[in-house]
Amino acid sequence: MFRILTALAASLILAACSRQTVAPTVAAASSSPVPPETAIAPGEIRATGKVKAVREFTVQVPQIAGLTGQSSRLTVTKIIASGSKVEAGDILAEFDQTQQLDNAREAQAKLDDLNHQIAQKQAENRANAETRASEKQQASADLAKAQIQLRRNETLSDIERAKNEEKAAAALLKIGSLKKSHEFRAKADVAAVRILELKRDRQAVSLKRAETNVNKLAIKAPHAGMVALEAIWRGDSRGPAQEGDQVYPGQPLVRLFDPTEMEVHTSVGEPDGAVLGPGARAYVRLDAYPDLVFPARFLTASPVATADLGSPIKRFTARFLIEKGDAHLLPDLSAAVVITGRKPGTNP
Repeated sequence: MFRILTALAASLILAACSRQTVAPTVAAASSSPVPPETAIAPGEIRATGKVKAVREFTVQVPQIAGLTGQSSRLTVTKIIASGSKVEAGDILAEFDQTQQLDNAREAQAKLDDLNHQIAQKQAENRANAETRASEKQQASADLAKAQIQLRRNETLSDIERAKNEEKAAAALLKIGSLKKSHEFRAKADVAAVRILELKRDRQAVSLKRAETNVNKLAIKAPHAGMVALEAIWRGDSRGPAQEGDQVYPGQPLVRLFDPTEMEVHTSVGEPDGAVLGPGARAYVRLDAYPDLVFPARFLTASPVATADLGSPIKRFTARFLIEKGDAHLLPDLSAAVVITGRKPGTNP
């Protein structure tokens, strides 16, 4: 019995010793330093943001004049690959030009026909003017002849004298009639030419519209940069546009950005807005690449704090220019921004 009590006491002593050795280990783990990526120095402010390009251009499906409804859809015939680097003037996307080229050729044919009609009408007008001049000249000759016959009236009988007077009066009336009719006919000829010219001008506008539509179907890069394809609905799924897809006007397809100048957009709570000012600096860490840290300097901030609907918390929107370029910096990447405040001696 004594041996049993002795063994039980020894086991209790060993258990107490083991508890004393574990406790310090737990205490030491709880007092370990904060990892560098989460540590914030006094006076610094942490915020979340999103990376944006300073220079960015979104390629949208062009609006083609004269097309509405289902007929306004365009077929993609060429689109640049995502991640490609382009120079100013390079083709970013092209669409099917068949219909617009047919419209341009048809408009050009109609314009050529109208130009031919105008030239033909002008030639007819010149011929008509020559005919009218000849008629007027003939009427003047008949009047002169009748006036000569009137001079011989003293030697003629009464009947011959009456005939000569009637011929002279008729010749004079014909000249007056021809003068009026020629004036109206000349105005009609000018009006006919003007109508054709107006039709030609309208057709020239149609041709220019068709040519503009053709040029719209080839979208070129306005500046050098890198390409990122936008996601669109393709059936029941979303993904980048491909050759053969039918897209609607105004639909974004490609985003072109300059990777040499990137910035981060973030928001700062109203109580911490005092740190936003000339000389304020920050460092940016991408959520996708936490090991990369980029220095940034303050650019601008919204002058007024705003709040979301139903939220009492107001925030300032701020922009920080990332001073270090890197291939990992892409638009729309989420980032953690630590604002370190102004440099010493900088006025607010």
